[in-house]
Amino acid sequence: MSNINISLPDGTVKQFEAGSSAMDVAMSISEGLARNVLSAKVNGEVWDANRPINEDAQLNLLTWNDEEGKSTMWHSSAHLMAEALEFFYPGIKLAIGPPIESGFYYDIDFEEYNITDEDLQKVEKKMIELAREKNEFVRQEVSKTDALAYFQERKDPYKLELINDLDDGTITFYTQGNFTDLCRGPHIPHTGYIKAVKLLSIAGAYWRGDEKNKMLTRIYGITFPKAKELEEHLEMLEEAKKRDHRKLGKELELFTFDDDIGPGLPLWLPNGAFLIEQLEDLAKKTEKKAGYKRVRTPHIAKENLYLTSGHLPYYKDSMFPPMEMDGSTYYLKSMNCPHHHKIYDALPKSYKDLPYRLAEYGTCYRYEKSGELFGLMRVRSLQMNDAHIYCTKAQFEQEFKAVNDMYLKYFRIFGIDKYIMRFSTHDPAKLGQKYVDMPELWKETEDMVREVLIASGIPYKEVADEAAFYGPKIDVQVYSVIGKEFTLATNQVDFSQPLSFNLTYTNANNDQEHPIIIHRAPLGTHERFIGFLIEHYAGKFPLWLAPEQVRILPISEKFNEGCKNILQSLENYDIRASVDERGEKVGKKIRDAEIAKVPIMLVIGEKELEEGNVSVRKQGEGDQGIMSIEEFAHYVSNEVKNQLEV
Repeated sequence: MSNINISLPDGTVKQFEAGSSAMDVAMSISEGLARNVLSAKVNGEVWDANRPINEDAQLNLLTWNDEEGKSTMWHSSAHLMAEALEFFYPGIKLAIGPPIESGFYYDIDFEEYNITDEDLQKVEKKMIELAREKNEFVRQEVSKTDALAYFQERKDPYKLELINDLDDGTITFYTQGNFTDLCRGPHIPHTGYIKAVKLLSIAGAYWRGDEKNKMLTRIYGITFPKAKELEEHLEMLEEAKKRDHRKLGKELELFTFDDDIGPGLPLWLPNGAFLIEQLEDLAKKTEKKAGYKRVRTPHIAKENLYLTSGHLPYYKDSMFPPMEMDGSTYYLKSMNCPHHHKIYDALPKSYKDLPYRLAEYGTCYRYEKSGELFGLMRVRSLQMNDAHIYCTKAQFEQEFKAVNDMYLKYFRIFGIDKYIMRFSTHDPAKLGQKYVDMPELWKETEDMVREVLIASGIPYKEVADEAAFYGPKIDVQVYSVIGKEFTLATNQVDFSQPLSFNLTYTNANNDQEHPIIIHRAPLGTHERFIGFLIEHYAGKFPLWLAPEQVRILPISEKFNEGCKNILQSLENYDIRASVDERGEKVGKKIRDAEIAKVPIMLVIGEKELEEGNVSVRKQGEGDQGIMSIEEFAHYVSNEVKNQLEV
């Protein structure tokens, strides 16, 4: 039998017999490593660890510490859950069961059965029982004809529909124990790797996300290789519930939704509107220092604008339906980009005008399916911290790096310690379909972005086939203090729009050239970013951002008038404060202020009023001592300054 060369990440090249697997390679390194291998990346594609490799390959062994390793475990866990469900509910029809960001789900048609949250515990126990059998996940290649015959016999309409949509080539089944499923894989070597199981919730989901299709039952779950990790995860979920931006948004009177307005269209209450104003003020000051010019654009435009930009051909499903007016077709704005391009083109430009930076908090509208709407995180109306930079190729590196540096400044201000840049590239096979058909420009711009990221030393991961249709992009993944991941901001390169709109500038030789466009949104949208901040801070906003910075607490109603004078003094120092004039005991007033997440409380009695002082308490920290009103004003001013100057 011939030998193959296996190249490992450290540069080592080892020879193995053709047909050897990633697990064989792991065993050759150490038995301990092999026990932890869940799957493997073979020439960039994730495979089963036991799948034979028959040609030279670049190999990465994947464990629980790798994202793809976790995904493989959770994919296999979905199959294990389906096997357990079939044990209790024979004849159910299975739809799809993918891994997700944190765990997995399976969509199921239970037909005449009724499953409730109380039933999940018995399914969990069955999953552990099946896991202990250490049944192998066996991959089998079948023809499309045989695949259809198998699921016709099982009378499973969902699998049959999926198979009919596949090309007439090889199809794969996976079997573990008494369960067989249509699946591309990959899977873990056997069920025994799954040590801890929690089925989290039951929800409804339309088949293939289409509201016209049947409503299925979706069961969410998560598994771990150690029971302790599950315990830690469940503790984190409990903390996440306390921080849920939907819950806190209501309690802190930040935003609301109303059926008469429509789903996914948030109404900002005064406290929430204040947060928006503070964020806009921060962005405007930051962008002014960086040389941006502020603009404003309308909320609708003619169809031709979005045909030129490419949004209609590539993005129509995410746009609201057209409106017919005055013999023309109009669309609600889904992106600010084409409007800014028209502003750039309004006056001639020379190389001396570049880089030309336009910024706007523009409101956009996107048609998200109702089942995908989620609080502030997924909405239909969004106010975007948008800007477009028009620059030369020579200026690109400096401008792209400056945008990334702006991200880092914001991260320091908001206490974001963990983040990664997700660098999305195109798939050459999809040029002209998903991506504009300009292969040379794709390669050039992707290389430029990659070089800037490497030179900057910013942590990033490269992801294929997730670019924007007009160029490569960076999505900024940030993590809240409890480790919850958010896609927060974007930084995109656009080489297509300058050609589509014929945007030019006069170079030093008096010739016309097309600029490169950098599209950036460091603070993302108000909706998503404020949703993130609510959960990140658990509603306890830093002093500079808090709608109510100080609450004055008179220990008796007879001191209310004196406290109003203190309030006036604080307002003269631009400190946002209020007086709790209720006839409650001061202990209750303190507790209520703590619950309301007010950063600072001033407890005021007869002595404080006589001496012109205030007794200061800090949210979660207690007594801070006695200060004069002037000292307290300086204390607040310095704290705000320190929070913003990082």
